[in-house]
Amino acid sequence: MPKLFSFQIHAVDGQARTGTFQTAHGPIQTPVFAPVGTQATVKTLEPRDLREAGCDLVLANAYHLYLRPGHEQIAALGGLHQFMQWPHPILTDSGGFQVFSLAHQRQITEQGITFKSHLDGSQHFYSPQLAIRIQSDLGSDIAMVLDECAPPADRAYLEPSLAKTHRWAEACRQAHTGDTQALFGIVQGGIFEDLRVQSATFLAQLDFPGYGIGGLAVGETKEEMNRTLAFTCPALPRSRPRYLMGVGAPEDIVDAVYHGVDMFDSVLPTRIARNGTVLHPEGRLNLKNAVHATAEEAIDINCPCYTCRHFSRAYLHHLVRCREISGLRLCTIHNVVFMQQLMKDIRQAIGAGTLAAFRQSFKARYRIANQAARHEQRQRWRTARERAGTPDSSAA
Repeated sequence: MPKLFSFQIHAVDGQARTGTFQTAHGPIQTPVFAPVGTQATVKTLEPRDLREAGCDLVLANAYHLYLRPGHEQIAALGGLHQFMQWPHPILTDSGGFQVFSLAHQRQITEQGITFKSHLDGSQHFYSPQLAIRIQSDLGSDIAMVLDECAPPADRAYLEPSLAKTHRWAEACRQAHTGDTQALFGIVQGGIFEDLRVQSATFLAQLDFPGYGIGGLAVGETKEEMNRTLAFTCPALPRSRPRYLMGVGAPEDIVDAVYHGVDMFDSVLPTRIARNGTVLHPEGRLNLKNAVHATAEEAIDINCPCYTCRHFSRAYLHHLVRCREISGLRLCTIHNVVFMQQLMKDIRQAIGAGTLAAFRQSFKARYRIANQAARHEQRQRWRTARERAGTPDSSAA
């Protein structure tokens, strides 16, 4: 690991741990959740919003910034930190997942990927060396190797794909020369224990400063993801941070930390916010629903965010239904703060040695999607009955 970087573990509770990953632009307290700023911005928010929310780390995407405005242009403007006015740690994804999921008419070879841009159809060749050069020009604190995100249950495809991913990891390691940027390897292998352990063992020999866990939350069940994490995390070096890529549902994060994951990123909290869905200790709430039209209370009376301190659900319902930009922004502020508070609560539980109890309590109360909507409706019915003096038959 470059001398500039260090990972210090503070507390351990089972497989979970708290720690500090030191970077050129400051420390990252783990477990950590990074909001995603794909285009060098977290949609609807400013850097000061992120810092006020308690964010240590944000993610930007090398593939998107390579296509527009171009990594060389960002480098000429002082690098990504200067470009987006975020003087704190930044992680860049190599773009491998986007090349496979967004690019058109792609062709994969040993040397890299030929693809057509999803923006204008122009043809590009994306190699391990280019992925490193892009991220070096961007100047992120944490860069990722180029890997192939393969179907998680297709062993016949996974085996040759994994070998290619390992060769690309070696090529990225050789191409990466900067000592102010930490390069993380990425473990693949789908849902198969032997392939995951093989991948973790191979990458550990390359002595990366940290390790991503890729190829999950891409179609497998939650049970399969948890089972995979349970045998993957112990196979990785204990002294390095473990980063579960693209996972951001609160219930998944609580489980993953329990299995030993330190870092997370996802567009989920901010994307659902722009669709009028907010996170609550008891689950997701869809503010578009008519049940919120006359609700005088905040999203969560215990939440310290600007949105909850100033606005009612009724007002947010109105803004969201009208597609007002301020409504999308206020929902996003809340969801980002919710995620940072969740990580803080998780770190405190690990420090107190009570993560198992925290996990059990969280899973007992937290409802996702339709479950949360039904629970909210029942709560409204109860409140309406109480105001009308009508007995609540559901309380029996």
